[in-house]
Formats: sequence, structure tokens, C-alpha cells
Amino acid sequence: MWSALVSVVILLIYIYMYLGVHIVIYSAFTVSLLLMAQVLSQKGRGMSEGFERAVLITGCDSGFGYQLAKTLDSMGFTVFAGCLFSDGHGAQTLAKEGSQRLRLLQLDVTRDEDVRLAKALVDANLPEKGLWAVVNNAGISDWGETEWNSIEDYQKMADINLFGSIRTSIAFLPLVRASKGRMVFVSSIFAFFNCMNMGAYSMSKRGLEAFADCLRVELSSFDVKVSIIQPGNFGPATNIRTKKTSQEIWDKLDEEHKVIFNRSYIEIANSYFQSSCNAGFKDCRMVIDAMVHALTAPNPKARYLLVSLMERIFFSALSLLPTVIKDALFKISPIYHKRKAMLYL
Repeated sequence: MWSALVSVVILLIYIYMYLGVHIVIYSAFTVSLLLMAQVLSQKGRGMSEGFERAVLITGCDSGFGYQLAKTLDSMGFTVFAGCLFSDGHGAQTLAKEGSQRLRLLQLDVTRDEDVRLAKALVDANLPEKGLWAVVNNAGISDWGETEWNSIEDYQKMADINLFGSIRTSIAFLPLVRASKGRMVFVSSIFAFFNCMNMGAYSMSKRGLEAFADCLRVELSSFDVKVSIIQPGNFGPATNIRTKKTSQEIWDKLDEEHKVIFNRSYIEIANSYFQSSCNAGFKDCRMVIDAMVHALTAPNPKARYLLVSLMERIFFSALSLLPTVIKDALFKISPIYHKRKAMLYL
């Protein structure tokens, strides 16, 4: 709601500057009616408990998936927690601390056989009200300039973040459609925010949102609701960020790229990225609350942007700017100037 109000204020200022006060009054009245309709449509009692409903969550070894599995289990849902390493620390902790309703699944979303076996197990152990939702949470993150990544790096990112979610969604859609439930996709701000060194990750998340958006339109005919979760920087809370040394990056480059991207720049870029990640949210409760809302609210949002207030204002304003100005904003950052001065040295 607050994000919508911020966007409206920025939009009205923009309209006033270019079209005049009368258009602003008309626009404000129209937008007010739309916001009022949205508020009224979201009123109603949500699902307070999940007894006899099941939820499948991918990527429960740690981070968001791990915390969501514990939360939904405490709410009474039957939780199928998909883990890449079913004998790992996170999976075993879930098994130890969870109720009898929580079941672990060996689930590598890049493997057809794992998905097939997971579906068979879920199908055979569904509670009375069936599979209510699938939360496509499994994913990886990495950073690096476009030319630092190999085709294999891009393929791995897409196989997990994009095709893994597609593979899982298609397999379980018949069960979710039967319960008129929910499909939830964990994306990122980098699905819409173009940033240096995040090309591979952005590619996978932008593709994921395109898939989810199309799916939302199609599934509305079956009363199935689709939501996209867009976390900001939750690196410290999830430990999803890839830790690599400057030496590892350097060793991966061929001789041509070692000339273009010199060692000093790589060290500065690596330090900048790690410090930026460490500055993020240290608790993932905001994301878990959004996921729970997407799963239980009578009218969940299509998108949940989960960032600080200042970042929310920034992204709202950014969406109104032409591309040439958006790109120019990157030139203000200190890392951009250092990069430009150091390349080809």
C-alpha cells in the first residue's frame, strides 16, 4: 500500500510538471478511486491455519526456504521441504525440530528424476485438502562482469534459477490447480534493476518473472493466484552470496581478459561487492512474512518488493525515468569511475 502511495505522489509531480494542474486533479481523483477499490478488495479474513493443506517448498537447506518451512509447519501446514542435500545440516535440523507434518524431499530442481520422485511422494502423502501451494525458492547467486563468466556459468544460473522453477511448476501445477491454490516465485530486485556485475543473475531472475507473469494470467481462469517475491539485499540473512577471492577470479580469465581487466580492478571490485552484500538485511522476517501473506491472504499481491523505505522510493522514481537517465545514474557511483580509470591498464 505504501509503495503504491509513493509511486502515485511521484507520478502526480511528473504530470504536474508536464501537463498542468487540471490534469493533476483529475488524475488524483481517478487514482484515489483505484486505491480505494484495491483496499476494499483486500479486506477479508485470510487463512490463519493450514491444517489439511500442504505446501511444497524448494531450496529448504538454508535461508528463506528453511525459515519458511519452519514457519508454515508451526502454522499447521503439511510441509514438503525440498532440499538439495537431504542429509545436510539444514535438512536434518528441520527433521529434528519439525512436527510430523514436515517431510523432507531430496530435490535437485535441475534433475527431472528428482522432480518426478518428489511428485510421486507428495501425491502419495497429501492431506485431505491437497497441495495448496508451491514455493519456488531454490536458487543461487553469483556476480561478475559479463566477460568473466563462461557459457557454462550462464547455463548453471539459468538451469537452477529459471528452468528449475519451470520444471517444478509444470510438474505440480495439476495438484495446485485442483485445490485452487497458490504459486509463489522468489525473484530479486535484480530482475528489474540493471546493475554492473549482476548480468547472469539478472538474466535468470528476469526470465523467471516473465514466466510467472504469464502463468498468473493463465491460471486466473482456474482461481489459482501467482505471486512474485522480490527481495533486496538479504545476503547476511541467507548467506546466498557467493564468496570468492580475487585470485579465483583472476585465475579464471584468459590472457586477453587479464590485460583488459587488470588485477587491481578485480581486487577493488571484489572488495566492493563483498562490502555491499555485508550491508544488507541481517534478518529475513520481512521476506517470510511476505511469503506467508502470499500463501494465506484472500487477495495476495502480484509482487512483493522487499527493500528499505529509501530503496522503495528510489525504485519508484527510477521506474519513471527514461533509460538514458537510468544508465547515467551509474556513472555517479565511485566504483564506476574507478572501473573506467583502471580498465585496459
